[in-house]
Amino acid sequence: MIVQKYGGSSVSTAEKIRTIAGKIRSRVNEGEKLVVVVSAMGKTTNQLIELASRVSTAPLEREMDMLLATGEQVSAALLAMALNDLGVPAISYNSFQLEMVTTRTHNNARIRDIKLIKLQKELEKHEVVVVTGFQGITDEGHITTLGRGGSDTSAVAIAAKSGSRCEIYSDVAGVYTCDPRIQPRARKIEYITYDEMLELASSGARVLHARALEIAKKYGVDLYCASTFSDERGTYVVHDLPEWLEQPVVTGITSDPNQTKVTICNLPNDTKVLSRIFVNLAQENVNIDMISTVNDNGHSHLTFTFISGNFEVVRKTLDNTLKDLEGWKFSTDDKVIKLSVIGVGMQSTTGVAGRFFSALSNSGIKLLGTTTSEIKISALVHIAEAERATEALAKEFDLLREE
Repeated sequence: MIVQKYGGSSVSTAEKIRTIAGKIRSRVNEGEKLVVVVSAMGKTTNQLIELASRVSTAPLEREMDMLLATGEQVSAALLAMALNDLGVPAISYNSFQLEMVTTRTHNNARIRDIKLIKLQKELEKHEVVVVTGFQGITDEGHITTLGRGGSDTSAVAIAAKSGSRCEIYSDVAGVYTCDPRIQPRARKIEYITYDEMLELASSGARVLHARALEIAKKYGVDLYCASTFSDERGTYVVHDLPEWLEQPVVTGITSDPNQTKVTICNLPNDTKVLSRIFVNLAQENVNIDMISTVNDNGHSHLTFTFISGNFEVVRKTLDNTLKDLEGWKFSTDDKVIKLSVIGVGMQSTTGVAGRFFSALSNSGIKLLGTTTSEIKISALVHIAEAERATEALAKEFDLLREE
């Protein structure tokens, strides 16, 4: 059995769904049984969210999940119809029918278990079972959704539970050294480790979702990422690189524009104040990313970034947290982007940080913040300089195809 996943762009039209059905038929003719996980068609999820906003100013999270889960059900049914028209015995199932059990957290649930009995019985009668991604059910039978990238998570979870390999198909032909939409000369990566792919995903790359990769790494799921619409060789996500393959120092560069920078000046030089700020922001579910502090004449200046979209929540939280303090100043900047270079080769190579900062400095790029880990260096830059900074780093670490 093989698990395949097709994203929203892959199933956005009836013609594309028929194309996918033809590709699946070819695999069936080779003697394979398939579980195919699908996303909603194109922009369906966004359209449903917009529709909800037109009938309710504050829709309940449970009802939003009830609404959004319909998108994948449409895709699954249509693909099963197309397969049967081609003579491929296929049937579609939603998460409720297959008992994909999740936590009770609406809009961002986590998979707890998948009951494989029904899936296995259907594969005895059909060549293909088409499954709705992005969703599950609670023990009480309430529909939940898994958050952004949830269909990836659904597919990898099924593969992990069944001991199968998993193929992720989208509108790109694999994982690239940097975003090919920003840098057309980006090279496709043939093999990449789970750790590198996790860092790429958490730093802005959109080929695979981080939660899906966490499951794949934990359970050793073989992953393959490729294009829906071409036979071009894709990318294999593996635990260790093949012995014959030279390990690069830097595997790839990511850019994450979904950032807002906050600067708070003239805070007391007191860790309790910083603790209160981040504890209160966490209680409001604000996702903090880069953090830096500077001490100056008995005061602290704090800079951090958060995932864009929570500005009012952040402002109110800071006002409430710091209301008893005097002299502090608060400013924000949403015209920033986080660039990260990632590679397991950094662990055994000296001078990577020097090359990183020199490449940006020589190109006149102003740094607004930095963070590092064992296999990642990140820098916050102005969004207008993102393309130039990406090219400078890509050239420095030999990540571009020859012209």
